[in-house]
Amino acid sequence: MYNTALKLINKITSFGYKAYIVGGYPRDLYLKRSSKDVDICTDARPREIMQIFPDIVTSNVEYGTVVLMYEKVRFEITTFRKENKYSNFRRPVDITYTPSLEEDIKRRDFTINTLCIDKDGQRIDMLKAVKDLDNKIIRMVGDPKIRLKEDALRILRAIRFATILDFELEPVLKAYIKKYGYLLKKISKERKKSELDRIFASSNKAYGIKLLIELKLCDALDIPALRDAKVTPSMIATWSQLNALDKYNFSANERETIKTLCELQDKDILDVHVLYKYGLYECSLAAELQDISKKEINEIYAKMPIHSRLDIDIKPAAICEILDKSPGSFLKEIIGDLETKILDGKLKNKNKNIVEYITNNYK
Repeated sequence: MYNTALKLINKITSFGYKAYIVGGYPRDLYLKRSSKDVDICTDARPREIMQIFPDIVTSNVEYGTVVLMYEKVRFEITTFRKENKYSNFRRPVDITYTPSLEEDIKRRDFTINTLCIDKDGQRIDMLKAVKDLDNKIIRMVGDPKIRLKEDALRILRAIRFATILDFELEPVLKAYIKKYGYLLKKISKERKKSELDRIFASSNKAYGIKLLIELKLCDALDIPALRDAKVTPSMIATWSQLNALDKYNFSANERETIKTLCELQDKDILDVHVLYKYGLYECSLAAELQDISKKEINEIYAKMPIHSRLDIDIKPAAICEILDKSPGSFLKEIIGDLETKILDGKLKNKNKNIVEYITNNYK
């Protein structure tokens, strides 16, 4: 990826423009962490970039950005700019292109995201990003009092970076996050959930949750239950404790899983009937909340004679044939009975035994 990125910016500079790798990729490279995407900043305008690279994936010319797949790597290329005015505590509504890399760097959120790499692979550090990376500090570019009110999502981004990188928040930034936390009410549910997802998915989530509570952000985020939530390995198990289904937009799968986990909170998930009904995945998540070993759940599940109706060693058509009946609602009762008997060990899951049982009890 690194060599491909250098190749890309060298191609841009071959047309007479300036171009640099910027942001998360240089930061992660310095920290020896993996990165998926690479951001490029340049003095070339979007239409000029599109002339160099005809195969642009998407473009947002209003904000000076194009997205490009180059040698199977995704690049976001943004023109040097200044953001002069914000609306709704989130969006820049007045941007100005600038020929200056320094001006572009100064609009960014945190110093750790201001590292650049030039076409020769040389690191450019205008705002002492390396110092903050070495000291494990999240520091805002500019005055936090101003920058957080420009874009309140930076509050959650600061906590997300602190969580994922296991860094400390710089004291002044921390103080203003606490002061302006109420501004999160102005931010869309989608953007807040995206940041919270990444915090809750982190292996260091306990620290992130501690910060959210310490900085009194739970109420502004409509998740007061976070104060009493159990820290769990999985993101969705964390969400299931927050009574947030009507406050955030979840996918259909997330919503269904959360509802299931709420149902399971008072159930014995070691019971084979519960495991059978809800399945291994949901019961494993519930185990996180009930302090039950996933190994124990897996062992019980592995020993179960059936895991779904499809595992029963007889087909509905065969039952109809035994009873000389057309398919009907009676099948549901019989199959339910077979499930119970097989799970309880009172009936072997063998076709011969099942046929005999049905003949003796239903014919």
